[in-house]
Amino acid sequence: MFGMSHESFLLLDAVITVIGLIVLITRFKLHPFIALIIAAAFLGLTSGMPIGTIIKAFQDGFGGVLGFVGIILALGTMLGKMMAESGGADQIAQTLIRAFGKERVQWAMMFAAFLVGIPLFFEIGFVLLIPLVFIVARRTGVSIIKIGIPLLAGLSAVHGLVPPHPGPLLAIGVFGADIGKTILYGLIVALPTAIIAGPIYGTFIAKYIPGHPNQELVDQLAREPHSSTLPSFCITLITVLLPVFLMLLKTFADIALPDGHFFRTWMDMIGHPISALLLALLLSLYTFGHRQGIGSKQILKLLDASLAPTAAIILIIGAGGGFKQMLVTSGVGDVIGHMAVSAQISPILLAWLVAAVIRVATGSATVATITGAGIVVPVVGMIPGVNRELLVLATGAGSLILSHVNDAGFWLVKQYFNMTVAETFKTWTAMETILSVVALGFIMLLSLVV
Repeated sequence: MFGMSHESFLLLDAVITVIGLIVLITRFKLHPFIALIIAAAFLGLTSGMPIGTIIKAFQDGFGGVLGFVGIILALGTMLGKMMAESGGADQIAQTLIRAFGKERVQWAMMFAAFLVGIPLFFEIGFVLLIPLVFIVARRTGVSIIKIGIPLLAGLSAVHGLVPPHPGPLLAIGVFGADIGKTILYGLIVALPTAIIAGPIYGTFIAKYIPGHPNQELVDQLAREPHSSTLPSFCITLITVLLPVFLMLLKTFADIALPDGHFFRTWMDMIGHPISALLLALLLSLYTFGHRQGIGSKQILKLLDASLAPTAAIILIIGAGGGFKQMLVTSGVGDVIGHMAVSAQISPILLAWLVAAVIRVATGSATVATITGAGIVVPVVGMIPGVNRELLVLATGAGSLILSHVNDAGFWLVKQYFNMTVAETFKTWTAMETILSVVALGFIMLLSLVV
């Protein structure tokens, strides 16, 4: 079309669509939910997809995201509400502030997110810890961006680089890497990377974008507790970290026990993110509810009220998933990935580059990791002596780069932190890009010694 190859036209079409989406939201102030649907339909029509395929691709992407993220957000928000109303979040915040001091509280948030995020999906860690960001910001008067970016960096670093997150875990299978070495190397790379992209960059960018949190969510998740007696720090940690423990137990069972083993079968169910969060929520009804003197009727009202502010967020995230699926189904991701493979570069850099361009095209870190590994693995077979564990990390690092409007995480952060699209680019998108590039640098250094 227009004298261009099909691949070139798809790339141009995707660029125009993304630019148009940004213009609709920023210039014409169209609601992101509507703008994402329009952009997805435009891309589907102009790329030559059949009408039926366009609608099905969007529905699949929308449902695929909400089938997991929507449930996680709902359960996590309810758990966050109970933690906030009981004063549990306040207890953790006060303990962190006392331990690190007001001047270094952003470091506390990064380390907390890094540890909690190792076994958790990014979205779960986000909804569990976001009340702490609001509480600590209120208690200390420190900018929400200065506190929030380190938390996001800690969660995102382990999401992209450390198994048992799905992307690195599946890349291990594709490349035939050793899971133990990958976890070790992943932690070595992820921690300094999170420090640079989190507390260091967060402190810098907060000088220019201090942030103004979503007041509805602040009122819900960071309000003063009803009771003057707060739950103990120990009880609060047990309740909040129950999902972490259950998921770690599931991972251990999957590694140590054979398929079909009784304990492994049950742990696969109990340790699933949805089941683990549900069990933690049920525990919170006692530890944060009845134990704190909050009656059943009041608990019901609190849980019901907790869902209202997340409705718009869930719909926007779903629409972002539909737009992402349209990019995948139209073939844009494949075109960019195969273009990267043709470049004459080292396997580690190639793995990073392929995952990076697929991430930019599709908006999904997990899709970028899995697809990138699948594209690169035949090339790796032609080059002897390549460290396969570092290839897993390079692919994961590339999958973190340049989160933008086709990524559900972009909209999640934008809505919770009440930022404009431009501010989200300068904070979240820049932080993710720093994570990706810095991680690549550490991986290249590590390749010199392992």
